[in-house]
Amino acid sequence: MLRAAALLCLLAASPAAFAASGPAIAGIPLEFFIFACTLLGVALLHNSTLQVALTGLITVTTYKLVFTGFKFGTGFVGLGLHLQHEWVTLANLLCLLMGFALLARHFEKSHVPVVLPKYLPDDWKGGFMMLVMVFVISSFLDNIAAALIGGAMAHQLFKGKVHIGYLAAIVAASNAGGSGSVVGDTTTTMMWIDGISPADVFHAYAAAVVALIFCGYFAAKQQHAYSPILKNTHAHTKIDWARVGIVAAILVLAMGTNIVVNLKFADISDSFPFIGAAVWVAILITIPVRRHDWELMPETFKGSIFLLSLVVIASMMPVESLPPASWMSALGLGFVSAVFDNIPLTALAIRQGGFDWGVLAYCVGFGGSMLWFGSSAGVALSNMYPEAKSAGQWLRHGWHVVLAYVVGFAVMMAVVGWHPHAPHKATGEAPAASSAH
Repeated sequence: MLRAAALLCLLAASPAAFAASGPAIAGIPLEFFIFACTLLGVALLHNSTLQVALTGLITVTTYKLVFTGFKFGTGFVGLGLHLQHEWVTLANLLCLLMGFALLARHFEKSHVPVVLPKYLPDDWKGGFMMLVMVFVISSFLDNIAAALIGGAMAHQLFKGKVHIGYLAAIVAASNAGGSGSVVGDTTTTMMWIDGISPADVFHAYAAAVVALIFCGYFAAKQQHAYSPILKNTHAHTKIDWARVGIVAAILVLAMGTNIVVNLKFADISDSFPFIGAAVWVAILITIPVRRHDWELMPETFKGSIFLLSLVVIASMMPVESLPPASWMSALGLGFVSAVFDNIPLTALAIRQGGFDWGVLAYCVGFGGSMLWFGSSAGVALSNMYPEAKSAGQWLRHGWHVVLAYVVGFAVMMAVVGWHPHAPHKATGEAPAASSAH
């Protein structure tokens, strides 16, 4: 409910930022109200999220087919061109969500999470240190994988009883860790591909580290009171190194492909889902090593289709420009990223120019943590923990994530400040993303 209200409030506050190509209410195009109703349905009917998302997708698509057309044309031709433009991002996201579900199960069955308590404090600081691990993993790997690995570790460390506030903190840690790295999040990778220096993004960590410490402290306390860390590791538990090898193979191939494609083949990165394909190549070549838990795929696929439906709806919204670049608009975009897909927002910001890229990276990266379906990492983790699929419960127990976003931003402004960059290109569209957020 808050997500839908926030979206409409933002649009009403800056109606000039949106195209008026069709019927509008108070200057807001009608399709935004359809999108808001979809988000409201997801928030209220969290046991039927897939049906709600698909209904919203069909409604928006039909409306644009009949009335307004799409960005690249009208009718079915326009729809086809739109999907052609978006298919790489969607395919990468689907492959990553499906593949990393298998990865997380291998990691859980490797017994590493069972052995881990031996190296972690057995009080609330153990939960805090686990969030730090998720943060570090996400700095060099996709935040979806980091969140799923964190979820697998939490399941073992806390005997399957994981507090919703702690789940929110896992998502926040994964999104924070990727915000300052051009290989850690789709939004920062988009910046890198478009010619923005990695050094211009790195200072996002000035805010991300503070946000991690803030929400990590409260979330670890919540978790310790709810279900303390497992103190007694089985003395004879042995690590399944073959499964660890599978996890490593998937991660290394995914990360290596991400770096090589973006560094050497950026001009064709939007023509094929290289990152998602690399994950599944690794899965297929490791079949003889250990059996993959294929039975996970039906439920994972349903969760993935839910996310893809929301991403496609967001891509159809008639967003033509953003408010002028400033630290206030960057802060606002962080809140918007919890209610609106951050990939098109980031693409628009890159095309517009004039932002401090580190500040923007933190805002659009961490902002999605404020609701469970505000980022791919949150959706993926909620597939593992269905009880998290409630916007009300997420906000109630994960309140520290919202405050952490504001505190981190305030510290960044005080310590680093706002240093906008001149447009790094005279013209040009931001290219499509090559990996999933």
